[in-house]
Amino acid sequence: MRVLIVNTSEKTGGAAVAANRLMEALNNNGVKAKMLVRDKDSDNITVVGLKKSWFSRWNFLWERWKIYSALHLSRKHLFDIDTASMGTDITTMREFKEADIIHLHWINQGMLSLTGIRKILNSGKPVVWTMHDAWPATGICHYTRGCQAFTTICGNCPFLPGEGSKKDLANRVWHRKNQLFQGNNISFVACSKWLEGLSRKSALLRGQEITNIPNTIDTHVFCRKDKQEARTRVGLPTDKRIILFVSQRVTDRRKGMDFMIEAIDRLVAERPEMKENTVIAIMGGHSENFDNHLALPVYALGYIHEEKKVADVYNSADVFVLPSLEDNLPNTIMEALACGVPSVGFKVGGIPEEIDHEKNGYVAKYRDSLDLAHGIYWCLCEADYQMLSDNAIKKVTTAYSQRNVALKYIEVYNQALATKNYNI
Repeated sequence: MRVLIVNTSEKTGGAAVAANRLMEALNNNGVKAKMLVRDKDSDNITVVGLKKSWFSRWNFLWERWKIYSALHLSRKHLFDIDTASMGTDITTMREFKEADIIHLHWINQGMLSLTGIRKILNSGKPVVWTMHDAWPATGICHYTRGCQAFTTICGNCPFLPGEGSKKDLANRVWHRKNQLFQGNNISFVACSKWLEGLSRKSALLRGQEITNIPNTIDTHVFCRKDKQEARTRVGLPTDKRIILFVSQRVTDRRKGMDFMIEAIDRLVAERPEMKENTVIAIMGGHSENFDNHLALPVYALGYIHEEKKVADVYNSADVFVLPSLEDNLPNTIMEALACGVPSVGFKVGGIPEEIDHEKNGYVAKYRDSLDLAHGIYWCLCEADYQMLSDNAIKKVTTAYSQRNVALKYIEVYNQALATKNYNI
């Protein structure tokens, strides 16, 4: 069986990381998998990049300009929404023709257009689509922020203030997606039970096959290591407790840094001695923006590409905190748990599926910085830390192993092939 995994980026973003890990898992379990990306960053021969041209750059810029115009020249939600109005036709490529299964992942920002997806569906090849966020199930948004319009028909989109009409951009894209999905069988896979449940409510996906399979992780890279040695390698203090926060873009408000700041403020106010024995490490783009925003000393590590160094950062931490306000199945929590680091997050999205409350971390009440602070302190000072650490590793090895995830996807592929052949 030959599978072509399609994703916008090879390495940047959670979907890229997950798609790469899945490709490796499939290849290790008897499937010939390749990855097709717009942004290729390595010399990996199993990853194919689109030819660099002004046209691919134009696809991205023109689509952003149209969204920017719909936002009335505001950048506030510029990357919270996508229209898939521009993209590349991949059906003429050799890799596409050779594949038995086309496996879409995150294909926005000029990678594939809705017209291009229609050509893929018209090719007759079975299509599997892993949803890393809610975009396939909505008009234009990646996360609904509580909006329920996608359950009936998108329009009057809260991301498009001032539109004042049901026939806004979200509504127009919703109708294009609806026409695209009608009469075409796509095997949708959500990375979490939460996203599966949300997708089943979508009017767009009514009648489509939807299941959930978690992301996988390489436990040879992300595993427990000597904490002191890891800290020395990444330049973090060896004599302090370390609270870790990680996000691709730390300034993304959806990742909850505002609540992290409030929680740390509360901790320090109640326990001033923490100023002497505890620090914050922040990994991700724009981490330096928060040097003076937290009540504890901050080590801004920036964005780190090398996986082994990323694993060292996790191993340096005593507790990992991700107070996301909406999230699917964060790779960051999985990576922390794989390194034996107890994790703390809000009860939202797929986070409670990763963090087992008071077993491998702490699940705090949603948007409750006081409970978040309690969870951090509980993990650091009150819980049986060794038990939390051992349970964290056990959770990853049993739920997110390469073989377990690969076999689940192979089952989906076989079903998609059988359905396609039956229809033919």
